[in-house]
Amino acid sequence: MNLHASRAETAPAWQVALATMVAVQMATAFLSRIPPTIAPILAEERGWSDSVVGYLASLNTLGSILFLALGAPYLRALGSVRALQVGLLIGILGLALFLPSWTITACIAALLIGVGYGPSSPAGNDVLHRTAPPTRRSLIFSIKQAGVPLGGVVAGLALPPLAAAYGWRVALLASAVFVFAIIASVQPMREALDRDRERGLKLGLGVILSVSNLVTPIRTLTTSKTLFRLAAAGACLAIGQGIWFAYLMTYAVSKLGYSLETAGTLYALMQATSVAGRVLLGWLSDKLGAPRMLLRLIGLASGMTSLTLALATPEWSFAAYCVIAAVAGVTVSSWNGVQLSEIARACPPSLVREASAAATLVIFLGYVIAPSAFALTLTMTSRFDIGFLACALSGLICFLVSPTDRDTRS
Repeated sequence: MNLHASRAETAPAWQVALATMVAVQMATAFLSRIPPTIAPILAEERGWSDSVVGYLASLNTLGSILFLALGAPYLRALGSVRALQVGLLIGILGLALFLPSWTITACIAALLIGVGYGPSSPAGNDVLHRTAPPTRRSLIFSIKQAGVPLGGVVAGLALPPLAAAYGWRVALLASAVFVFAIIASVQPMREALDRDRERGLKLGLGVILSVSNLVTPIRTLTTSKTLFRLAAAGACLAIGQGIWFAYLMTYAVSKLGYSLETAGTLYALMQATSVAGRVLLGWLSDKLGAPRMLLRLIGLASGMTSLTLALATPEWSFAAYCVIAAVAGVTVSSWNGVQLSEIARACPPSLVREASAAATLVIFLGYVIAPSAFALTLTMTSRFDIGFLACALSGLICFLVSPTDRDTRS
């Protein structure tokens, strides 16, 4: 019996593994949504410009990239669940660094929250690839990824009212308590899901910064044209998703003149429809048996949604913006599970963790570059529509670069 089969036999039921991964994914996403959610309050209190939220979003993603590039030994040594728990603790430390009034500590806070988010994709994919039935893989991966917008719903609905009633510092404290509860709730699953960890693996700087550790994740993508094209398509989709996540609330407050609570409603609506959208697209992918065709169509739909927002004006009704936000939850923000499932399917089982880390790293480059470019454009022009037009173009590029379902692993 091979090692992969042996691991599958000792793993808990896929339903248990999925519930664990959804809970942790929700918590990591919740932490990452806190900076853009409270940014309007901090900007007013500390005299920041609207563009600062874009830089914080980019630093958040840069932190995730650092983990994805260097963290493979930690995943192997700690196991997937423990790595996720440690990531959440790092995120809580990041929250604490928002408390001082210095901009530099806010930047470090965003970076640390991003580092804490880093294990969510490779660790979660590893667990689900070992436990999920192949015929339901896209759906299961998509349900796990639905934890991302679910965390956004919690952030969008809970944080603005808490901040308005008790101050943003109390909102951060409540956030830390919530994440601690998630860390404790998944602990019973740790031993069963982390049985494959490499006990005794040394984690010195020499191992972390070694050339082998640095190039192994990327090498898994360059050995397969299909994997590389899937990663590139994900990066294009991430441009739109990253800008919508980072700027929707700031756009609603600064451009449309809505209150923080009203803007939070739009944000939460987008996140809520993304929860359903991710499950729907995962189910549709398995049902059609054509996940890559679906990814290409999602690229076009994402681009059209961003184009609509670019052409919108403040004279449009709140109901119209609610419709746009709801549609964006599906078209802009629901592709992740299908894409990650295809990454796992297109590589050997032994390389799922490394391939997932590398593909997510490429995707996160879109999350880093796009909000920063949007921030620079906003500073120079004071126009939001230019950035949303760039999102529309990235959706078209996704359609062009995505592999087809006829492509193989070669």
